[in-house]
Amino acid sequence: MDLNALCNTLGVQVESELLQQALTHRSYAYEHGGIPNNERLEFLGDSVLGFVVTEHLYVSLTDLSEGELTKLKNSVVSEKALSVVAVKLGLGEFLLLGRGEEQTGGRKKPSLLADAFEAVLGAVLVSVGFEAARSMVERFIFPLLADPDALRQQSDPKTRLLEVALAKGLGVVSYQIAHEGPDHDRVFFATLFIDEKEVAKAPGKTKKAAETEAATLALAAMNA
Repeated sequence: MDLNALCNTLGVQVESELLQQALTHRSYAYEHGGIPNNERLEFLGDSVLGFVVTEHLYVSLTDLSEGELTKLKNSVVSEKALSVVAVKLGLGEFLLLGRGEEQTGGRKKPSLLADAFEAVLGAVLVSVGFEAARSMVERFIFPLLADPDALRQQSDPKTRLLEVALAKGLGVVSYQIAHEGPDHDRVFFATLFIDEKEVAKAPGKTKKAAETEAATLALAAMNA
């Protein structure tokens, strides 16, 4: 791994050993004698991220209520939002994964990418200090707040759809789930209804994923 190239992308020089640990998934660590993985750094980075984002929202969005601030914070620190940032940084190509994760597309999994971003943030904190970690959040996370409504919609489309349906008096939102394939390779299909009228249908590897995609399609249709 060319960790210097990653440091250049991040805009901060991180101790190489810490940065490598931040990119080490537990599956790789297990297969290599139980070396340190990125979970503790992820825990640290998650806390830093939450604090910096919360402070920024509190100071910059003085007209929002506590509930609205919480929703916005949850959107910007969500797995989906963080994984998008991780993809832009190219973190997937630097991950150290076990054979199983490698074979099942771990480098593109949103959960692994989001965890890696938080772990790298934790590594920056330990290696360089809080101000460097804050700068990393400001540089890569704050731009997501340019359009709060779009962020909420992308990060939690099911909740956003419920809010839109309620505000517009469209009726009750419901989902009908079907599936195909064997247990080990099952595909789910979610059909979304509003006021008992079919609005969208989408596949997914899990029920939640299918419902989320159906909600995304429904919101896109409403905004068209």
